[in-house]
Amino acid sequence: MMPNHPADTLTLVADIGGTNTRVALADGITLLPDTIRRYSNRKFPGLETVLRQYIEEEGNVDCKGACVAVAGPVRDGVGTMTNLDWTIDSDTLRRACQAEHVAILNDLQAQGHALGLVDESNIRPVIDAPEPAPHAARLVVGIGTGFNAAPVFETGAGRLVAPSECGHANLPIRDEHELALCQFVETAHGFPAVEDVLSGRGLERVYLFLGTEAGEAFEKSAAEIMASVEAGDDPRATQAAQLFVKILGRVVGNLSLVQLPFGGVYLVGGVARHIAPYLERFGFSEAFRDKGRFAGFMKNFSVSIIEDDFAALTGCASHMHHLYP
Repeated sequence: MMPNHPADTLTLVADIGGTNTRVALADGITLLPDTIRRYSNRKFPGLETVLRQYIEEEGNVDCKGACVAVAGPVRDGVGTMTNLDWTIDSDTLRRACQAEHVAILNDLQAQGHALGLVDESNIRPVIDAPEPAPHAARLVVGIGTGFNAAPVFETGAGRLVAPSECGHANLPIRDEHELALCQFVETAHGFPAVEDVLSGRGLERVYLFLGTEAGEAFEKSAAEIMASVEAGDDPRATQAAQLFVKILGRVVGNLSLVQLPFGGVYLVGGVARHIAPYLERFGFSEAFRDKGRFAGFMKNFSVSIIEDDFAALTGCASHMHHLYP
């Protein structure tokens, strides 16, 4: 039987990553679990066809609003995907969903709007810190198909989640070996960006770089690399993960000094979840606090992993609920 949803009461929410799009219906800030679906982006020419198929599968549901989170910059109501040849605008979203109210967020903005709504069982502590003040700033850092971060501020007018594209800033380096890594990865886009190492394909490049250095260059997928780390059957995979974690700690530490998230840092995304069991073993905390005379100051920032794969959907629902209750 086709689903039968009440008209003009629910909000359609979508999280468009570089690889998959997740779509759901929300009643206020609550996701309806049975409506969550995942679509492979490579099977669709654009978001409109995804949403039209979803709406049909949900019994041609009539939504009062729609909000999508995109993995790329959003400006003047237009979202441009960084790692996917899709452009999303308000008119397209309104046409696809026939919704009265629509919004487009950067995916890390959506993650920021989800903070406080994610069940504690889906939050894995990495680094502890002193109890923060109630309205302390927080920071979400996304590591998946790409890399990005967004600060979260509680203001008198409500929550503000500022967008950024910090994954395309310069990769920080500390020694000759990391300089060689920068020179290796910059061949992809002509510039050594953070995302070129700290992402799924970035881990693959680190692995290939180490093999090239050793004169035994061959490729492995990110999933194969992490499987080898778990099995302990490929020392180069372990070395790649160690280098990845060290640079991740340094970058997240840099971002923490920029934003001062005394309310905590939250790592999100598929790669973040897969690397989580190895952060302590591979020295994330040491790299995070490796700031010279500010090493002690870095103890003010807690770090956690959000293991809820649908947090961005919750964030979209929360954003729309506060705009159009």
